[in-house]
Amino acid sequence: MTKTMDDLDIGGRRVLLRLDLNVPLNDGRVADDARIRASLPTLTKLLARDAKVVVCAHLGRPGGQPDPRYSLAPVAARLSVLLGCPVVLAATTIGPSAEAAVAAPPPGSVVMLENLRFNAGETSKNDAERGRFAGELATLADLYVGDGFGAVRRRHASVYDVPLRLPHAAGYLIQAEVAALSRLTKAVRRPYVVVLGGAKVADKIGAVGGLITLADRIIIGGAMAFPFLAAQGHKLGTSPLDPAHVDIASGYLDQATRAGVPILLPSDLVVAAERACHAEREVVDVTAVPPDCMALDIGPHSARSFAADLATARTVFWNGPMGVFELAPYSAGTRAVVRGLTASDAFTVVSGGDTAAALHALGVAESAFGYVSAGGGASLDFVEGRPLPGLTALEAPNSPRNRDEGSG
Repeated sequence: MTKTMDDLDIGGRRVLLRLDLNVPLNDGRVADDARIRASLPTLTKLLARDAKVVVCAHLGRPGGQPDPRYSLAPVAARLSVLLGCPVVLAATTIGPSAEAAVAAPPPGSVVMLENLRFNAGETSKNDAERGRFAGELATLADLYVGDGFGAVRRRHASVYDVPLRLPHAAGYLIQAEVAALSRLTKAVRRPYVVVLGGAKVADKIGAVGGLITLADRIIIGGAMAFPFLAAQGHKLGTSPLDPAHVDIASGYLDQATRAGVPILLPSDLVVAAERACHAEREVVDVTAVPPDCMALDIGPHSARSFAADLATARTVFWNGPMGVFELAPYSAGTRAVVRGLTASDAFTVVSGGDTAAALHALGVAESAFGYVSAGGGASLDFVEGRPLPGLTALEAPNSPRNRDEGSG
């Protein structure tokens, strides 16, 4: 990452700032503002340099058309409180309303465009359609700063096409992400342990093959462990399991054996008939899960074993909790991983929204770890070495070509 926003001539100019503000909402209010807070260093520096800041971001998956459930209004309200200045929400992303908001912003304010994904062009796979939308976005600003790391894995208009049309650079969050994640791929301190968990198996299982080539060993818990345990022949009762993932996991187990990289799986599980605090629960061996029960956490033997293994690591990449941490009876496994990491002198990167939420729920300060990444899937892709379109665009040379040129 060679270009930073400190290299841009910003004073008095309109800066289109792409952020990742895809935060959870509850009753029309922001339920967790961690991603908004992560944007503050870049925002405050731009304002201090007299930039006219135009924020753009997405929220949820509204399907390419306006949907009030996914309005950025609650996000703008929370950002206004955190920044201590007005955040004016444009009624649209492009068109006359957005143009008017950007043309004459109130002094000392920030303009936020409405949800990018209210426009089909933002996520279109058609280069021409995406390019037309990017061209309209680009007319709203003089410069582009990308600082939404969670979005850089997507070839979306605001992430990939717009920076190719404007002088561009990376914001402070993306710079910090790249610096931290690069320590997991270059001159790594070993032993290097990867910890995978969480419930989003489909989003993560494809990463395991690449991680086998990087890590010295891999610990897998949470629902991520289910296809691997099933591949070993274990019956998991009513635990959620996609049969297609079992075949994939079986291939990874073979790959890991050939590579000499141990994949450490739970040996015992906490199970119950339903996902509830009041449900009767028991600890069982992985060979003895009752047919009417589901696994909701790793068991105490697995928790101790994982924690002891992590205490000897020198580099750790952790993505995903070990169980249903939101419910106290099933948080012990995740807490054990935290204990193991904080007891070691490893450089630890914590990744993924669920993992960060687990830290907050367990009352663990982010400062206890080397770095807490704002991008779950993006961090996995980066560590694997997959190309990230948003970073590719930010690394492209700034040139005097006009706004209508570029991809799409």
